[in-house]
Amino acid sequence: MEPTLLQILFLGLVQGAAELLPVSSSAHVIVAEKLMGLDPASPSMTFLLVMLHTGTMVAVIAYFWKAWKRTFFASRENFGSSMKNVALATVATLAVGLILKLLIEKVLLHGSSKDEMEDLFGHLPLVGAALLTAGLLIITAGHLRGRNGQRELGILSSFWIGVSQGICIPFRGLSRSGTTISVGMLQGINRQRVEEFSFALAVVLTPPAIAKELLRLLKSHTEEGAPHHLLHLLGPGLFGMVGAFIAGLLALKLLSSWLEKGHWAWFGYYCIAFACYVFFLASRGY
Repeated sequence: MEPTLLQILFLGLVQGAAELLPVSSSAHVIVAEKLMGLDPASPSMTFLLVMLHTGTMVAVIAYFWKAWKRTFFASRENFGSSMKNVALATVATLAVGLILKLLIEKVLLHGSSKDEMEDLFGHLPLVGAALLTAGLLIITAGHLRGRNGQRELGILSSFWIGVSQGICIPFRGLSRSGTTISVGMLQGINRQRVEEFSFALAVVLTPPAIAKELLRLLKSHTEEGAPHHLLHLLGPGLFGMVGAFIAGLLALKLLSSWLEKGHWAWFGYYCIAFACYVFFLASRGY
């Protein structure tokens, strides 16, 4: 079943908002697709998701550019230090993500393919469990570090933020931004600083993730996965990208506002409530 223009716009709004709020975009998109009768693993949905991710990445760059110029690009010294932190966190993310991938494939799935791993972690009960975990982490960080931290971001804190981001890679529902910002807050890092750093990491990781999905799509042996069969989705996909961009900007404004006001734990309560809804849908056979 091919998505309609209205469905694509709705998915763009959902993905753009949920991607940049600490509530897990993958969980929300999977639930939305299932409720609309769409197959999240189909080539058309993979192609559309790539376009929607591009829209949210542009929103991140547009929103944080001024802040990054004041911090990362303020001087040559600041730039060098910031790039070291970003590079270390990214290497830690990739290392942890790769180790988890190998452990899951070799131990849990007994050598099955990566595609089977992605299907496994797209099942609603596991999505709900990941959402519940993210919610508890966010609430803990919000209550233990309700006041703004004073520590500066350093090598060790960057490393642990990168490790936490790597843990999020295989688990649908374990919010990347929620996890990384919470881990930074629990280390006493300034909320605004850890927010800027978390989304800088997202901009570094998003292009390779998009390229990986496109490569997976091109390697698909189905006729529907052929590039010429997906061209008709280009126009509607651009429409969805605009929706994802606008929703992303609004979501980032809300995120920054709640962080500044000390309302971080509220996102955790939402994750737990949404996890309960996901468990309900799983019990109904979705």
